[in-house]
Amino acid sequence: MPDIETLFATRLYKARLNEFGSGISDDELFDSCYAIAEDDEAGQNWSEANGYPGYTSYASLTDLPWRFPIFKDVVEALDQHVCAFAEDLQFDLNDRKLVLEDIWINVLPEGGFHSAHIHPHSAISGTTYVAMPKGASALRLEDPRHAMMMAAPPRIKDARREMKSFIYLKPEIGDVMLWESWLRHEVVMNQSEFDRVSVSFNYKWE
Repeated sequence: MPDIETLFATRLYKARLNEFGSGISDDELFDSCYAIAEDDEAGQNWSEANGYPGYTSYASLTDLPWRFPIFKDVVEALDQHVCAFAEDLQFDLNDRKLVLEDIWINVLPEGGFHSAHIHPHSAISGTTYVAMPKGASALRLEDPRHAMMMAAPPRIKDARREMKSFIYLKPEIGDVMLWESWLRHEVVMNQSEFDRVSVSFNYKWE
């Protein structure tokens, strides 16, 4: 029998945000995201000018944990999730730390999407989910080898999960998902009439 093994694993972390921290209210986080979006004129203008379908605070608010206590609580929980994931990844941090680099709000209305991208200059990226109505867009992860497959045949429809070229995930409210920042990902079109709301973030090694 041939000896076939799986090499170079791509790890994905999924947990409940409240597994760590002081018990963050889903409703309070939802209300806070909308209150911030309504007041953030700079973010609204940036989203419109850059063709972002909805609202993001990515380019306008860099100090959410300082401005809003609930985001301070969110970051305290995320710090522990990232620590757990780094341990699973067997990172040798060499007396340095993974620290929050950016955290921002995303509000995607019906028809909104976020095309495939990576997060350069970061080590771990992720999202926690605030509103995921029925029909809300999935998170799509791309096999990092995809661009190098060249003339390879396509995978069969019922290929094993670890052999698929794309994985579609449907997170629930209160989930947090983490991946290494080089992993290409996208948010497919929101087919719900209600907003899909999330909070995304990057951690850097310093």
